[in-house]
Amino acid sequence: MTRIEHIESADSTSGNRAIIIGAGLGGLASAMRLGARGYDVTVIDKLDVPGGRGSAIWQDGFRFDLGPTIVTVPQLYRELWAACGREFDEDVELRALDPFYEIRWPDGTKFVAQQDTDKMRAEVAKIEPRDVKGFEKFLKDSERRYWFGFEDLGRRSMHKLWDLIKVLPTFVRLRADRSVYAHASRRFRNEKLRMAFSFHPLFIGGDPCHVTSMYILVNYLEKEFGVHYAMGGLVGMAEKMAKVIKDQGGTFLMQTEVDEIVVRNGKAQGVRLASGLELGADIVVSNADAGYTYDNLMRAAPKKRWVSKRLRRTRYSMSLFVWYFGTKGTRNEWTDVGHHTILNAPRYTGLLNDIFIKGKLADDMSLYVHRPSVTDRTVAPEGDDAFYVLSPVPHLGHQKVDWAAQEEVYKAKMLKVLEDQLLPGLGSKIVSECVFTPQTFRDRYLSPHGSGFSIEPRIFQSAWFRPHNISEEAEGLYLVGAGTHPGAGVPGVISTAEVLSQLVPDAVT
Repeated sequence: MTRIEHIESADSTSGNRAIIIGAGLGGLASAMRLGARGYDVTVIDKLDVPGGRGSAIWQDGFRFDLGPTIVTVPQLYRELWAACGREFDEDVELRALDPFYEIRWPDGTKFVAQQDTDKMRAEVAKIEPRDVKGFEKFLKDSERRYWFGFEDLGRRSMHKLWDLIKVLPTFVRLRADRSVYAHASRRFRNEKLRMAFSFHPLFIGGDPCHVTSMYILVNYLEKEFGVHYAMGGLVGMAEKMAKVIKDQGGTFLMQTEVDEIVVRNGKAQGVRLASGLELGADIVVSNADAGYTYDNLMRAAPKKRWVSKRLRRTRYSMSLFVWYFGTKGTRNEWTDVGHHTILNAPRYTGLLNDIFIKGKLADDMSLYVHRPSVTDRTVAPEGDDAFYVLSPVPHLGHQKVDWAAQEEVYKAKMLKVLEDQLLPGLGSKIVSECVFTPQTFRDRYLSPHGSGFSIEPRIFQSAWFRPHNISEEAEGLYLVGAGTHPGAGVPGVISTAEVLSQLVPDAVT
């Protein structure tokens, strides 16, 4: 693993200097696009490796990929590399995953999500034959929302109110007021199928019972473009992005924290580091959480819209409890467990209500199990396995969970579910482990309330209602990443950089 060098200082503003706060995927994509536009780019991050939530931890011979596990809509990355005069497929190997994932219920029912439509019809029919027609309608619903919500709105700025007004009739026609779960309920009789076709907003931090039905578009993009794994993990892709930036002449300040965005006379003029050093810039791009950007990094600047009172009313995504572990000599065990498995709790909507509305840490849990070693042998020593197991939990804003006291208790409950339903004898096989709680997300990523995906994508927290890519609070300030438009999820985050490139002025040459 090559670390990016730590650089102590940077030049003052030179007419084309851009500072990127955060080396997450949105920050890296932004730096690539700005570097291609002729900007002199400096990327600053508090971690020691690029990737943000897509970074990794190396421990006892295992590589634990910390965040996103799949790549969808691969043309986004090819377009990003092409904008820099590079070939994505020369730098990154994508491995198609098919089936995509397996969903399991406590009673033994299984649903295998895959790309072939006929096979998906068979999976639906296996659970409820009467729902096949509903599935076909659902796919058409998903496709319409993809072309409008992703390819149209998701790839251009929505910072002008008129942009929202123009598309309101389409929102009405597509029933954007209806939730993802409500829409699935209209197409499927069977509750298990309602879950299987409505849980996807959890991948971007949204409650399926309250997030706008526009997000059923994920079903279409998975079917149309497939689900892929980046060999070497997302952290490997992040390092390739960093290399492009360095080849463009960009600079990285790793293990360096930005304390404040310097705003003078209404214009962002650079940043002040935690060390006290001030770096000048013509534009500042924040890949930090939007709420953290406005409430902390701009704490001394006057604001009109994103004031502290408004941010306190903002609904954030749930948080996550993630257990990373390596197992010894298990490569040929658990042969029915693939790359991705979802284990459902006995409850679906009730558990969602506990997590998002009540802020209650329930006794039951639904788990997302990632076993990358079935695809990528580099994550573990020969014959061993690397896993991460993720459980959605309430964020810290609910103030009801003492994670210092609950961490071991919750992990023990998680182990029992895994041993009973998926990985028998797991406890005796673990040789390396680490745990991320909501407090880790707060401290490592400076995420408000320790949320896993920033601002929840409800209808009145999306598009124009979301923090804009071009800030209304300071000239020369731009936002990218999960908390701005179009939103969370790797495709959304990469798209924020595409939107940014449409907004920034040309560099001075």
